[in-house]
Amino acid sequence: MAVIRCKAAVAWEFNQPLVIEEVEVAPPQEKEIRIKIVATGVCQSDLYFLSKCSNQTAFPVVFGHEAAGVVESIGPGVTEFQPGDTVIPLFMPQCRECRLCKSPKTNLCVNGFERSRISCRGRKLLQFLGTSSFSEFTVVKEMSVAKIDPAAPLDRVCLIGCAICTGYGAAVNTAKVEAGSSCAVFGLGAVGLAAVMGCKAAGASRIIAIDINPDKFEKAKVLGATDVVNPNDHSRPIQQLLQEMTGGGVDFSFECIGNVEVMRSALESCAPGWGVSVIAGWTDMENFSAPPIHLMTGRKWTGTLFGGFKGKDGVAQMVKAYLDRKLMVDEFITHNLRLEQINEAVELMKNILYH
Repeated sequence: MAVIRCKAAVAWEFNQPLVIEEVEVAPPQEKEIRIKIVATGVCQSDLYFLSKCSNQTAFPVVFGHEAAGVVESIGPGVTEFQPGDTVIPLFMPQCRECRLCKSPKTNLCVNGFERSRISCRGRKLLQFLGTSSFSEFTVVKEMSVAKIDPAAPLDRVCLIGCAICTGYGAAVNTAKVEAGSSCAVFGLGAVGLAAVMGCKAAGASRIIAIDINPDKFEKAKVLGATDVVNPNDHSRPIQQLLQEMTGGGVDFSFECIGNVEVMRSALESCAPGWGVSVIAGWTDMENFSAPPIHLMTGRKWTGTLFGGFKGKDGVAQMVKAYLDRKLMVDEFITHNLRLEQINEAVELMKNILYH
């Protein structure tokens, strides 16, 4: 197999525009797969490491981790895949062999990411979350790839590779939302909207969608929200408002932003005795805290990665649900752009998230 030369969006420095470069993608090695990326989403996590968290990111790097594509070639020892298979690369590997993979209690895997096979101008480019989907081709480990139905439209189901599984699974897997329950979702990006959809699928009777951008409310209603709240429209704290709206607090709440102050608000919006609050928004720049009495009186505070879905199994399951018309995906797409427009995509997401 030969080295492939293709285009990739390279982050050479922190908080600087990505640069479209010609890169070299080496052939896959033992138990590796080279994938032609057909479509990729831009996720808030890409922006977080590109422009917000300078001490956690090494450069140069190729971002992107929410994608779908086609297997171009396979390395020695690969048994699950053949060239031509349609796939979604995974930032949550599933080796099926480690103690964590064998446990039904978690979706974590002890095996991490390997070295990158992408280089540019004689320099090795770091691989983001083991995927690097802002490249026309990428090489990933076999344990970090999910085979999906070839009938699935790749420019849609790529979103199942991160945001949709994270939010939807936070509701159905992590919180285990109950029929007839009340829920509050803080933050209506893709993860929050997917959490709304998961709450509806679980049978929640009241789903309160919360965001400071009212432009997101109509989409939230389409996905299942029964109430929408803009905290800026009220003088009292959002947790107090939610307690009043629900007669003492919601049964389940979801923080889908990555803001430690909102994490506490989400917890305090839960009903004492049984309320469950799930942290689905990513941040590692600050610590979160709350008075111990909130937990001593029966509330539960937990978190989720990838919505509790085991990588290979969960992604294939969610793609099937989409094809069976049991899961909405198309509604999450706001723009379709070429790789050369990646910086425009980044700015569009910043405007949606931060304005």
